Amino acid sequence: MAEPPLRDRRISEVLATSTGGVGTHVRSLLPSLVDSGAAVQVCGPRATDDLFGFSGRGASFTAVEISAGLSPVADVRAVQALRRAVAGSDLVHAHGLRAGLVAAAARRLGNRSTRLVLTLHNALPEGGGLRRRLLAQAERATVRAADVVLAASGDLAGNARRQGARDVRPAPVSAPPLPAATRTRVEVREELGIVDDRALVVAVGRLHPQKGYDVLLDAVARWSADQRLRPAPLVVVAGDGPLHDELADRIRTDALPVTLLGRRDDVADLLGAADLCVLPSRWEARSLTAQEALRSGVPLVATRTGGLPELLGTAAELVPVGDAGALAEAVVRVLCDSAHAADLVEAGRRQAATWPDEEATAAQLVAIYRELLGPPARPGP
Repeated sequence: MAEPPLRDRRISEVLATSTGGVGTHVRSLLPSLVDSGAAVQVCGPRATDDLFGFSGRGASFTAVEISAGLSPVADVRAVQALRRAVAGSDLVHAHGLRAGLVAAAARRLGNRSTRLVLTLHNALPEGGGLRRRLLAQAERATVRAADVVLAASGDLAGNARRQGARDVRPAPVSAPPLPAATRTRVEVREELGIVDDRALVVAVGRLHPQKGYDVLLDAVARWSADQRLRPAPLVVVAGDGPLHDELADRIRTDALPVTLLGRRDDVADLLGAADLCVLPSRWEARSLTAQEALRSGVPLVATRTGGLPELLGTAAELVPVGDAGALAEAVVRVLCDSAHAADLVEAGRRQAATWPDEEATAAQLVAIYRELLGPPARPGP
């Protein structure tokens, strides 16, 4: 029987506040890391563990309150808490820049021989100002501190190299398989109030400026006035976040055919009932929603940004970021041309077949950990 590659190694996975992709990714890795022989600990905010249940996947959990935004006082406390939590770890893997910043500082104050891996999942927000400059400085210091930087998209990898990272590698982030749908297409559509052949457009993601929902509402207003789409499609958005009230006010004021569903655990059902999935983000790396849509056989309209072109190839309609007119025209084109929609579905299934699954993604990570840590120590007599 082959020796477990990480036998007796102590591994700590670290993340900041997460309600979506990063937490889902970390949770998906845990069974394979545990099977590799490692003792695995997850460190992050208590609320994130409440949402994702890391300890139910074979890992232990230690609460370290790493917030999503810069907060000097809170960050000092987080660094001290993480330093204590990972004191016995052989390797710390930070997921995201905020977690990486805290992890790098904790290593400087603690055991400097602990290996540090950083996965970059997101780009810095657009714009200038003091906050942007502070984030850029933090990013530079963090990528330089890591032994290996894993980048979820080519643009993130290029930026890390320009910032002086020593070792940058691609990091596929695989969307875990969705659970099987529990309701039929007809049942879901009836629950949403669709009783005819009206098209259903689904968007999934946090209600956050990065996701571009303001542009989506602009596009909805445009295609709702288009005589080629009658009746106008119903758009449903699955997700919660800080923009909920602002988006709800706009939807109500402009009488847009959009429903905010809040956070949902039935995305498979929604995609099974959808005629189209739309992803209007200002930036994405390896969007889990995009992967889920293509695997589910749903045509996708998305923005040409970040890692989406390399992820999707020609298997989706790609439009410029922030261009409501182009987004509306692409949606009309797909919904009005069934043959084109069918071609996108078939291309999507072929493209999805080229992506690594969860097991392959975790195996790559185990190999990197083993490379950094070396083989397990031989047991004594």
